[in-house]
Amino acid sequence: MASLTVENYLKAIYQLCSHTQQPATTGQLAQALEVSPGSVTAMLKSLHQQGLVHYQPYGGVRLTEQGQREALRVLRRHRLLELFLVQTLGMSWDEVHAEAEHLEHAASDKLIDRIDEFLGHPEFDPHGDPIPKPDGSVHAPETQRLAECTPGQRIRVARVLDQSQEFLRFVSQCGLTPGREWTVQQRNDPSGVIVLAQGEQQIALSVQAAACVLVTPLG
Repeated sequence: MASLTVENYLKAIYQLCSHTQQPATTGQLAQALEVSPGSVTAMLKSLHQQGLVHYQPYGGVRLTEQGQREALRVLRRHRLLELFLVQTLGMSWDEVHAEAEHLEHAASDKLIDRIDEFLGHPEFDPHGDPIPKPDGSVHAPETQRLAECTPGQRIRVARVLDQSQEFLRFVSQCGLTPGREWTVQQRNDPSGVIVLAQGEQQIALSVQAAACVLVTPLG
């Protein structure tokens, strides 16, 4: 059984690599886990020796097959717990991330499977993140970043990548929650602003914020 620290590292590496399609860097991991770069380097060397990651100094880090299996196991726990807390206890989606961070290390696989069955074997958590299946498979629909969309394009919000409380509250107030449909009305590259419309409602957000939202093109 992996330790809490090892599980957190494997999960962070998986998420960083899946978002960028590039090896995770020491700096990215230090920022994501809120630890020093020196601590990250020491842990990556240990994970490499355990056969959980492929690591080269200054070359970034990727998970091995064994490391990915463990990361997906932790992510399955985390995302099912988030959905359970939202649907069953009525917690808001900006509250559940921190709670799931604590619970994911204590919950048994048996309990997680029961929660999965209770929720009807959902495919996505409240933020639109795909929930890994017991066998480690992940169904991730094809999406693109909202920042890459063009005027006139109709889109459906699929996933929110930045899951800090502040950003989740912001996109919730704007109506950029998974499942909502919008039309890209305007994109002003010099000012870095994207304007979305839904009927008479309009919202404007920065390209930086739009890069943290994944959408499914419609039509």
